[in-house]
Amino acid sequence: MSDVTVVPAERRVFIDKQTPQAYRAQAAAAEVAGAAAAEAGLDRGLVELVNLRVSQINGCAYCLDVHTRAALRAGETAQRLGVLPAWRDTQVFTERERAVLGLAEATTTPSDAALQEAAYGAARAVLTDQEISAAVWVAIAINAFNRVSIMSKHPVRRTAAN
Repeated sequence: MSDVTVVPAERRVFIDKQTPQAYRAQAAAAEVAGAAAAEAGLDRGLVELVNLRVSQINGCAYCLDVHTRAALRAGETAQRLGVLPAWRDTQVFTERERAVLGLAEATTTPSDAALQEAAYGAARAVLTDQEISAAVWVAIAINAFNRVSIMSKHPVRRTAAN
């Protein structure tokens, strides 16, 4: 048994609502990152794969819910979404997608220096400077949103389609 006191969800502060100016600044930064991704040629589906993979690593239920639906709207398949946690062990992602996913993971787990170097090396082999920068900024943006939702305990509710 641990000495951790769990704060009930109804007592959590939705930090995005409590400090909306900070949230708006974060949303603006994410919008710029998304525009940079589009300008670099990273399509919406790949951006959503990054959003999902980072959210999986961080365990952000709210962002997983939002970005799974967004990925499906962007044309992603159930198969690719289902195997995303094990993307290295599949043949369903292109070399370019694999490089972007590797960068996203390295950005999310910065204390793993070996992962960072391997991911950056793989990315350098197939991505342009612009693509590398855009992929990292997208990962940084979703990492920030994950933390907002995790700390706020944003609820995930059943949708009508479920």
